Amino acid sequence: MSPTELQPTSGRGHYTIFLGMAAGVGKTYRMLEEGHAELEAGRDVVIGLLETHGRADTQALAEGLPVVPQRRVTYRDLDISDMDRPAILRRTPEVCLVDELAHTNAPGLEHEKRYEDIEDLLDAGIDVLSTVNVQHLESLNDRMAELSGVRVRETVPDSVLGRADEVVLIDISPEALLARLRAGKVYKPKRIDAALNGFFRIENLAALREVALRQVAEEVEAKRLTTETVGTREDTVAADLPQAVGERLLALVEPYPGTQRLVRRAWRSAQRLGAQLDLLWVAPPGREPDAEQERQLAALRHLASVLGATLTVEAGDDVADTVAGVARDRGTTYILMGRSRPARGAARLRVPLPQRLMEALPGVDVRIVADRSVRHEKNQ
Repeated sequence: MSPTELQPTSGRGHYTIFLGMAAGVGKTYRMLEEGHAELEAGRDVVIGLLETHGRADTQALAEGLPVVPQRRVTYRDLDISDMDRPAILRRTPEVCLVDELAHTNAPGLEHEKRYEDIEDLLDAGIDVLSTVNVQHLESLNDRMAELSGVRVRETVPDSVLGRADEVVLIDISPEALLARLRAGKVYKPKRIDAALNGFFRIENLAALREVALRQVAEEVEAKRLTTETVGTREDTVAADLPQAVGERLLALVEPYPGTQRLVRRAWRSAQRLGAQLDLLWVAPPGREPDAEQERQLAALRHLASVLGATLTVEAGDDVADTVAGVARDRGTTYILMGRSRPARGAARLRVPLPQRLMEALPGVDVRIVADRSVRHEKNQ
């Protein structure tokens, strides 16, 4: 970002995210309503990026709001349009509407993801209204695949919600959403049958709604426990609230694809406890990772970076001893691990790893995380 793009501001912009369980619940519509309310209040409002998906009601509501035109980007002979971040920063509106924050930008732009563009707008002092569906949160990626049978490719760190000043749940019942879908208010007619038979099954929507409700409740609780108001009665009340004991989770990982599922589950557990998360792979000493293990380690490092966890690789002949040493050094209070592979030969006579860890670390909880995808496959 060049220095001339940003104007001096009094501080970071206010960030509001409208969160929904699925497409069609009304996130974009609500964002536009808020944009009109801000405009009527005399503020300088622009649409930075709007995705109407051909919905007439949404397009009609956008009328009257100023728009910063999208820029064109050429990539491999394709002409792609995307949000013009530099133009918005030059325009310096008071409020900017940016739809679908999980979107992946066209190659060659300043940032890979739209939520990173939004951070630049906020840093420039611009208030931002944006939208996202709950299935785009990185820590829920496996859960969403289990519910819908489709792996969501565009994800955002959960910390994006944590940085928002407001997370507004746009909630309707699964039955109401299905009625909107059948009426052609979500997708065009040729897509309706496929949607009804796929992602938009009522049991999926009910589960997604529960996930969205829980997510917003957790965000509200997290902000309640961290908010400090100085010099008022609220300061006294906050001081009287029970203070959480410091927790620290250690997740045992290995360089194979299933470990990412464990990491996401561990991260969500850490969030509920308000705890830090460490990841540990106890590698066989004197043995270099092969090409596939290196690839999986790189994927683990990337996921750890996205979630804000720390990945450590320690060589050790005795897994339990190595884990116990790291746990003591880190002040670990919880250890999470996947189900062990079936032991063979003489290994079947050894004390299982979870039991050894409980004996070595009597003050630490040890939890075995089930692989829900296996259960899901068996039930089909």
